[in-house]
Amino acid sequence: MKTSWRSASLVASAVAVLALTTACGQDKGTQPASENVGAAAPAGGYGVGSGGGYDAGTGGTQQDGQAGGAAAQPAAESAGRLAVSANAELGQVLTDGAGRTLYRFDQDTAEPPKTNCDGDCAAAWPPVLADDASAGEGVDPQMLGEVTRPDGTKQLTIGGWPAYRYAKDLNPGDVKGQGVKGTWFALAPDGKKAKLADLPGLSTRNDPKLGEIVVDRNGMTVYRFMKDEAWPEPVSACTGACLEKWPVVEPVAVNDTKGVEKKGLMSFTRPDGKKQQTIDCWPIYTFSGDKSPGDTNGQGVGGTWFAVAPDGKPIGAPKE
Repeated sequence: MKTSWRSASLVASAVAVLALTTACGQDKGTQPASENVGAAAPAGGYGVGSGGGYDAGTGGTQQDGQAGGAAAQPAAESAGRLAVSANAELGQVLTDGAGRTLYRFDQDTAEPPKTNCDGDCAAAWPPVLADDASAGEGVDPQMLGEVTRPDGTKQLTIGGWPAYRYAKDLNPGDVKGQGVKGTWFALAPDGKKAKLADLPGLSTRNDPKLGEIVVDRNGMTVYRFMKDEAWPEPVSACTGACLEKWPVVEPVAVNDTKGVEKKGLMSFTRPDGKKQQTIDCWPIYTFSGDKSPGDTNGQGVGGTWFAVAPDGKPIGAPKE
């Protein structure tokens, strides 16, 4: 890599925090605003399905009945001269020298840069080598960096996030990896996720079957788990393998919402140290089985998962 590069690292933006005066569920007092964080909460799977090694139903842990991690990986390729491509749905998308879309993975971290995609995952999402990468027009050289992978190779980072290609993107301009499993997203030039629209962190949309429901910044449906708790403080019962299918919603600033009730709109710290957003103090999630904005495949799963109304109530849940 060029010696002028720095190892990219994002500093999480500070957001205004309202004072916490009462516990969740009480009528008096003001709930604390949630905060933006750079590292995403654990989410599930690599989302390739047939031909790529990972089936959406396994959460990326099995391939043809065998444990993940043993598949032969294709040789990683260098980035070449990076460019910015205009996509009709995603806006500005970062591409490599051959015009192929670059992606980021929510299970990675940017502070410090760390890759959590290896073995079969890297076969489906080949890492982009950093050795000859350079910034083309519209790309800030200061956003470029590198991280050392477990095999010792240097992977390109953008704004601290390790960069990948998607095995199913066969042609320049393909964005078939966008939103896969709710954890893979095309990279914007600044290392952030390319978005389908300029949506707030949380907003609402009218679903033809469910009515007004909450969606995240990527337009994906937000859900509640009936085994969770909200009082006297939020507690998530979704841990371990559960998180592979039901990724947590990252904290958002209270002023980065639209149409969602502010009462109980806060974040809490999970046992694994990650932070999760709540509505009305109830932890919220997305579903790995929702492949595109507008999908509601998680509705009613197991009789315990339900889309969230703007006031935090679970839509269609049986009354207790």
